[in-house]
Amino acid sequence: MSKEKQEKRFVQVYAEDCGFFGPESSLVADRETGVTYLIIRNTFGSGITPLLNADGKPVITKAEDIVSADTVKE
Repeated sequence: MSKEKQEKRFVQVYAEDCGFFGPESSLVADRETGVTYLIIRNTFGSGITPLLNADGKPVITKAEDIVSADTVKE
């Protein structure tokens, strides 16, 4: 296996924590497909789903909008 630093496939685009018992939500983008996913976590479990636009199609984050491992251009 190469020791070169590999880029992360998934990049956190946004994160929000609603307190100790509240849910934590985040958006992550897949660098290969551009699909953005919504992840919800709390003390009782977690879930993940593709983020959809008004037409019901997946939200795509363009590769050129991802400027580093954990930031996206606004």
